[in-house]
Amino acid sequence: MSEMRTQLVETATALLADGTATIEAFAEAGFGQLLTPEAEGGFGGDWGDAAEVLRLVGFHQPRLDVAALIVGDGQLDCALATTALVGGALQRALELAIDHANTRVQFGKPLGKQQAVQQSLALMAEEVAAVAVAAQAAAKARDAGDAAFEIGCAKLRANRAAGIGGAIAHQVHGAIGFTQDYPLHHYTAKLVEWRSAYGNDAYWAEQVGTFALSLGGAGLWTEITRRSDAL
Repeated sequence: MSEMRTQLVETATALLADGTATIEAFAEAGFGQLLTPEAEGGFGGDWGDAAEVLRLVGFHQPRLDVAALIVGDGQLDCALATTALVGGALQRALELAIDHANTRVQFGKPLGKQQAVQQSLALMAEEVAAVAVAAQAAAKARDAGDAAFEIGCAKLRANRAAGIGGAIAHQVHGAIGFTQDYPLHHYTAKLVEWRSAYGNDAYWAEQVGTFALSLGGAGLWTEITRRSDAL
């Protein structure tokens, strides 16, 4: 992590820690200029920085629309921002599920001791990790230039993870996960919203599939390796 990213993460975490952060507070801290070059009076940050800040927002305060402050209104950029938010919200939902499984006792032992619950949580952890990797890879491609393919793949992966991860989180929690007083719904409700925002599963599957078909079998592998090697 660069020194710039460390400072941005520390500032964002401090703002978000108590759950009462506002858009105004983020604006005053200069996050609206995160992607603006230093020569123009901004932070001079990159998309990797933006993705990490938005992951923290998704983790701490998913209803806070910091993405609108940081990125423009282009579909690809908003899709990338949403992917990062999904990663943060999924991570928090996983932590809530693990905590609940370790403390909720049923049939004389914690839920987390049940093999079926452990398998579900392991599957959810895979989804969380996949979104994190996809978001950072797409951010790196976005900094390099043409990133339509990477962003499309990342958003599609995040969409699928939002559905799988949200379902598992609620399955592990049982009835308490649907109550107003329990925090899980703050995250899973946003996951449902973000899954459709800036392109749903069908939209991005078509975009990625059309691109892949245009290259052919051998051409697709060549293009994927070319793009990854360039990063």
